Amino acid sequence: MKIGIVCYPTFGGSGVVATELGLALSKRGHEVHFITYKQPVRLDQLSSNVKFHEVHVPNYPLFHYQPYELALSSKLVDMVKLHEIEVLHVHYAIPHAYAGYMAKKMLEEEGITIPMVTTLHGTDITLVGNHPFYKPAVTFSINASDVVTSVSESLKKDTLELFNIKKNIEVIPNFIDVSKYDRKGFKDCQREMMAENNERIITHISNFRKVKRIQDTIKVFYQVQKRINSKLMMVGEGPEKEKAEKLVEELGIEDKVMFLGASYEIDKILCFTDLFLLTSKRESFGLAALEAMINSVPVVSSNAGGLPEVNKQGVSGYLCDVGDIDDMTEKSLLIIEDPEKLKEFKRNAKKVAETFDINHVVPKYEAVYQNLLEKKSIKKMEY
Repeated sequence: MKIGIVCYPTFGGSGVVATELGLALSKRGHEVHFITYKQPVRLDQLSSNVKFHEVHVPNYPLFHYQPYELALSSKLVDMVKLHEIEVLHVHYAIPHAYAGYMAKKMLEEEGITIPMVTTLHGTDITLVGNHPFYKPAVTFSINASDVVTSVSESLKKDTLELFNIKKNIEVIPNFIDVSKYDRKGFKDCQREMMAENNERIITHISNFRKVKRIQDTIKVFYQVQKRINSKLMMVGEGPEKEKAEKLVEELGIEDKVMFLGASYEIDKILCFTDLFLLTSKRESFGLAALEAMINSVPVVSSNAGGLPEVNKQGVSGYLCDVGDIDDMTEKSLLIIEDPEKLKEFKRNAKKVAETFDINHVVPKYEAVYQNLLEKKSIKKMEY
């Protein structure tokens, strides 16, 4: 199949998942075309089966804000015609599903029918999409898609509650490529660079937005470090970082907290991590938690959104009510105070993560594409 993938090319979960999906599809013999304004951060290899097409937005003085949706839909039309793309898979409802629909209609004028799959990832629904300015367009775009998928049962439920959706939503979870995390022969962990042998390392990774409640993470760590010698690695950039740094100063734990920025060495950081903290108010899935777990790192998280579908209570870690600092502290200590219990949780975390292996998930998307193409063939025969 020839598949066109539209996504954000940034560090965000939707862009990472879309890129990994495209690369996996290419390895299974499909021709994949990424169509976006910049090469995705995880797209480090182009090949005969993987192409990247940049969307240019002309700088025209008439527009106060340059119309990316218009440029994207036009680029989609051109690429579908030039490369005979058979299926469009757009990640994020806005603006991608909206632009994809416009491209579909333009192509229909030229006698070309192309089915479109829309995958919902989270904030495109629960935050941005639910804004009164965007809600009608998002509702229309979802209903106009040929197939709609969401990354968790929780997100599906939220979508059906927030929007007047007339289509079935199929849940296909996020995934991880387990083969990339084979630690055999991996000797570059260098844990001693970050901590002493008697110190536990706790890590948080996010985009530091308000919804992540990173001040809760720091408050939990503050309580934990009173009882066990430990350090906190804060990985990421975002609007809440300055407040977090100020809180660290106020608590007097500057020597125990490291702000590492938007690192490209996530796996190396997780390699020497003992516990992952994710105190979010809302998570559509919890990809950061899954990436920690596949690196054998147990997770203490809030029980928000899709996190209970990823982090298994008492097995890969613990789930706590949003904002419950005391419970998160106790659950963290329950894991890291006892070395043998920590080893058990580390083993369990990896086992749970392996159930989300990409090889279990990609065939589900392939089945969606194939079903759409078969329906398209039947319609052609009817005409």
